[in-house]
Amino acid sequence: MITQKALIAALLVPLGATLAAAPSASAGTPSAPPAASASVDAAAFRSPEAALDRVAHPLRTTEPRGSLADLRPFGRMVGDAKVVGLGEATHGSHEFFTVKHRVLRYLVEEKGFRAFALEAPWSTGVRLDGYVLRGEGDLKQIMDEEFQGTYRWWNNGEYRDMLQWMRAYNVEHPKDPVRFVGDDSGFAGAELYDKVNAYAASALPELLPQLAELYRGLRPATDAATYVDDYLAKPLAERKELAERTGRAVELLKQQPGADADAHAWAVQHATAIHQMTAQFAFDLDNDPQGPAEAMIYRDRVMAQNVAWWQQRTGDKILLAAHNSHVALKTYAPASHPKAQGDFLREQLGADYLSVGLTFDHGSFNAFDQAGAVQRFTVGPAEPGTAEHTLDKVRYRDFVVDLRNTPEPARAWLAAPHTVKNIGTTHPWPGSAPQIRLTQTHDVLIHLQQVEAARMLN
Repeated sequence: MITQKALIAALLVPLGATLAAAPSASAGTPSAPPAASASVDAAAFRSPEAALDRVAHPLRTTEPRGSLADLRPFGRMVGDAKVVGLGEATHGSHEFFTVKHRVLRYLVEEKGFRAFALEAPWSTGVRLDGYVLRGEGDLKQIMDEEFQGTYRWWNNGEYRDMLQWMRAYNVEHPKDPVRFVGDDSGFAGAELYDKVNAYAASALPELLPQLAELYRGLRPATDAATYVDDYLAKPLAERKELAERTGRAVELLKQQPGADADAHAWAVQHATAIHQMTAQFAFDLDNDPQGPAEAMIYRDRVMAQNVAWWQQRTGDKILLAAHNSHVALKTYAPASHPKAQGDFLREQLGADYLSVGLTFDHGSFNAFDQAGAVQRFTVGPAEPGTAEHTLDKVRYRDFVVDLRNTPEPARAWLAAPHTVKNIGTTHPWPGSAPQIRLTQTHDVLIHLQQVEAARMLN
C-alpha cells in the first residue's frame, strides 16, 4: 500500500518534464499594455538580456514594508484581472513569501483586491478567514494545527506576518475587509461538517439523519496529520465508498435549496470541499498506471474551481499563491501532470486570470530530504543555457517583466524551451529541472537574484 507520505508527495509536489509545444494564444488571453519598445529596431538588441533590459522594471525590495511605488508597472500589467496567480520556484524561500505579502499589499491598497487564496485545504481557509476577518482564535494555534504534513511549509514567520497584516487591515477597514481562502483538497476539517450540519439544522432539519449517515465516521477527531495518515491506511474500496457517500451528500443539499440562497450556496460549497478530499484520496495510485496523472489533474481542477467559485460568489479580486507549476497556463509536466490550475482558470475566467511566475538565480530553501527530514538546501548560480542564467544577466538585481510585451530577440528566446528550477517539497527529485517555454507558461515574470530559506515556526 502506498504510504501517507508518498501519496501526499505525489499530490503536492509539482512535477517537472519537458513542456510540450502549446497552441497559439486564444481569445481568452489577457491583452498586454502597449509595447514601450515597439518602435525600437530589434536589430539594436544583440542578446535576449539586452532586449529584456528595455522592458524590465526594477523592484526596490522584496520586503513587504515601505513604499510600493515600484510596483506601479506591475499594476499596469495586472490591468483588470480578477485573479492573479503568483507562483514560486520553491515552497520554502523567504523572499517568495515576502514578495507575495508585498504584492498583496499593493493589490489591496491600489487595485481593489480583497482575498488571498493559498494552496491549502478549504477548511484551513475557513479557520484563517475567521481570524483575519473577526479575530477568531489564536493565530499560532491555528497555524500549528492546520499547517501539518506537507502543508507544514506554510507554517513560517513570513506568512504569520502577512496574516497579522491582513488582520490589522481589517480592524482598520471593517466594512471592506480582506479575506483568506484555502483552495486545496488534501484535508477536510471538522468545521466543514459542523457548518453543513448547522445549515441543515436551521434550514432543512429533515436532512439531518441522512447527512449523519452519509458522513458517518468521517468528521476528524484527531490532528490533521494523524487523520490523513489513518484515512490513507483504509483499503481502496473503502475510500471509494466514502467518496461515493460524500458525493451523495452534495447532491442531497443541491436538490433542496431552502429559503436562504446565499446560506445554501455556502453549505453546498463546504460539502463540496469534503467530497473533494474523499475523491482525491480515492484514486488508485498503486495498480492503475493512469492513477497518479488522474489524481493530479483532479487536484488542479478542483483548486481552480474553488478559486473561481469564491471570485464569482463574492466578487472579490483574488491573489492566488501556489507553486509556479500550479499557477502556470501550461503544465510543466504533460505526462504526469496533464493540466495546471492556471490552465483551468484561464478556461473558466478568460482574460480575468493572470499568471505570474517567480524565478530565482541562486540561494537557499527548506524542503524534505530523501529520508523525509526537513533540511535547508542551497543551490549555486544557474548554469549557462538555463532560463535563470539569462534572466540574471538583466541589469536589475530583482525585476518584473511582462512576457506578453518584449522586443526581439527576447521574444524568440522566451518562446523557446529552457530549463528552469522547479523545486518541490522534496529535494532533489527527478522533476526539479524541466524545460518550459516562458511565454506559453506565464503572462508576467518576477525574477529574483538571490533567496534565503524561510523562517519555519514549527
